[in-house]
Amino acid sequence: MIEVLAKLGRGPVFLAGEVLECVITFTNPLSASSTSASSEMLAWASAQIHCQFHASENRVVLPPSNGSKHDVQAENETVFVPNRGERGQCILSTPPKILFCDLRLDPGESKSYSYCETLPIDGPPSFRGQSVKYVYKLTIGCQRVNSPIKLLRVPFRVLVLHGLQDYQFPQDEAVAPSNPFLEAEEGLKKDSRLADLATELLMVATSRRSLHLYNISNTRGKVGTFCIFKTVYKIGEDVIGTFSFSEGDIPCLQFSVSLQTEESIQEEFQRRRGQPVSFSTHARHQEACLHTAQSSFSLPIPLSSTPGFTTNIVSLKWRLHFEFVTSGESAGSCLVRGSQSEAITWTGVEQMEVDTFSWDLPIKVLPTNPILASYVSQFSSTNSITI
Repeated sequence: MIEVLAKLGRGPVFLAGEVLECVITFTNPLSASSTSASSEMLAWASAQIHCQFHASENRVVLPPSNGSKHDVQAENETVFVPNRGERGQCILSTPPKILFCDLRLDPGESKSYSYCETLPIDGPPSFRGQSVKYVYKLTIGCQRVNSPIKLLRVPFRVLVLHGLQDYQFPQDEAVAPSNPFLEAEEGLKKDSRLADLATELLMVATSRRSLHLYNISNTRGKVGTFCIFKTVYKIGEDVIGTFSFSEGDIPCLQFSVSLQTEESIQEEFQRRRGQPVSFSTHARHQEACLHTAQSSFSLPIPLSSTPGFTTNIVSLKWRLHFEFVTSGESAGSCLVRGSQSEAITWTGVEQMEVDTFSWDLPIKVLPTNPILASYVSQFSSTNSITI
């Protein structure tokens, strides 16, 4: 028996273009003092990253796959196929890397191997929508002699920041002071520079503030105004906006604001022409606002949500969806005097004519620091199997 443990040192969330590093430990758990203790042998172990794509057959029509040869190999249990047994199509994979050949472990002995691979910068982000899914996994395959291959899958999340692939790092290594003892850390240094660049780009894009004012009106007149200071956000931030109803001609009885994503399939892949777009609500604020001069809301963008993106099959966009309920009358309350002259009682009317209307405001949602997103990730940094 051999225990295989895979650990992602920094957490299960990465930016496309970063280097994923995983430490894989093989252990013979039997104690040397055990009567049944004996050495264990593994013929080889290999690791590979792949992205699995799955589409809902009720909503998406995909072209026929030309992976017949790949399927034949997947039926052979002695061939390393990382996505064997999984649904959907493998749309992206890195070259497999061999960790070792002919490993011998004595009782109580452990050996660790480090796997490093740069995540493709042009791949899609991790996404679990109503119509399609993009799932990234690191698969470690190992085999005993004359035995089927055993697979350990390590799921992780990928965030995509557009613009990183167009940036060229300055070639200053030749003139910069260098330490001959740190050559092995050059890859980590470049990876750190990529993370710093992403943080800087996100900061510049989401810190710009300018006043955006919108008049809220229906066919009968002005209801109020809406104010928001920016329309570009990172996941994890709060969307804050304010309403002013003091200058409105039409009384507003109630409003609601929903933070939503819009998942649409490209026309050539739609199951039915003109099929409706799928919406998902991530946060909502509702408030009764009769006789209210000003009001505000704050909607958090979940760290676990997917930033906006577009592929050849699907696009994801973010928006604020507003719904207003307005009065069809000039006054929305009734004044009733009590038996005493100084006593005044306010009561609401029993029936009222109302009008409803909605409005959508597109916003842009970008990724955030992957270390921050790791704190709320559903994936574990450590995965293991016993073979």
